[in-house]
Amino acid sequence: MAHCTTREQLAQFCQRGAWRGDAWRVQPTGFAALDAHLPGGGWPTGAIAELMPELAGIGELRLVAPALVALAHAGQYIAWIAPPLLPYAPGLTGAGLPLERVLLIRTHDLKESLWAAEQTLRCPLFGAVLGWPAAITDRNVRRLQLAAEAGGSLGILYRPPQAARELSPAALRLRLSPLVDGLAVEIQKVRGGRAGTQLRLSLPSGHPQPRGTVDGVNDALALHTPAAARP
Repeated sequence: MAHCTTREQLAQFCQRGAWRGDAWRVQPTGFAALDAHLPGGGWPTGAIAELMPELAGIGELRLVAPALVALAHAGQYIAWIAPPLLPYAPGLTGAGLPLERVLLIRTHDLKESLWAAEQTLRCPLFGAVLGWPAAITDRNVRRLQLAAEAGGSLGILYRPPQAARELSPAALRLRLSPLVDGLAVEIQKVRGGRAGTQLRLSLPSGHPQPRGTVDGVNDALALHTPAAARP
């Protein structure tokens, strides 16, 4: 897993790529029931998708794991921009995501996070960009949407549940609630499709967690604090 902390490092990284030309295609989610209700049958690439989990750690990362794994094995990088906790490396590899294809970008504030998201979405080396903006406006999302269209990347924004009450220019918006064996997914908005559909998805079992992982989250792509990572 590579780390990036400066604009110069990110710029140098992206200079190695060339335009892919695959904007507006789709990336299968890995869940047939969800693909059946998404135009084209998958996550919209060249676009922003907002995921709004009712609680953190209910499987919102496992939901995107199959797509991330597929993109990584196709030679694309996955950017994690200022996640609220540190990615759990054994969980990533256990889910099939090669660490050499993961770039963790640290930022100091929301402004830096949005800048990094925009740059990586435009960068042809990245197949997907994940962000956790604490507060964001429709103008911010629109800029990210344009960046995703330019680069052909899949942009995933994790937003708090109250964001569902706000309008957004994102191409796809999903509300997520926990189930005993998976997730309840409500398609709140889908460009070119029908909103309001509610699905029940079974998720694969999470990767075994060591003692000390945050909140006992059983997620194949778990996150934990630096303190929790220490033996």
